[in-house]
Amino acid sequence: MPQVEIKIGGRSFEVACQDGEEHYLRSAAAMLDIEAQSLSNQIGRMPESRMLLMAGLLLADKTAGLEDRLREAQSQIDRLQSAKAPEPQRVEVPVVPLAVTESLAELAARAEALADEIEDRVGH
Repeated sequence: MPQVEIKIGGRSFEVACQDGEEHYLRSAAAMLDIEAQSLSNQIGRMPESRMLLMAGLLLADKTAGLEDRLREAQSQIDRLQSAKAPEPQRVEVPVVPLAVTESLAELAARAEALADEIEDRVGH
């Protein structure tokens, strides 16, 4: 079982942990150290046990707040997932009948032919 030296509030501690858990222990110790340093800056020197207790309580308070927010977010996700999807709207798009399209194409071809004929007459 590895022994890890951690520093909290300017004090060193030797702590044992499982193999491979050293990173997690150092990370947790860093969070506790941030709270302990904050307390030391605000209150000054205090007994080790009191500093650790208060820093732990501050972290527990933050954790409880995050857990509340997580539950609220999960509740919103659950509500959104269980909400019935709205019925799709029916959208009708007018369609031009094929006969009309063909007639328009014929008219366009005639108009172009007339324009060419007029151009030829005017050009001479």
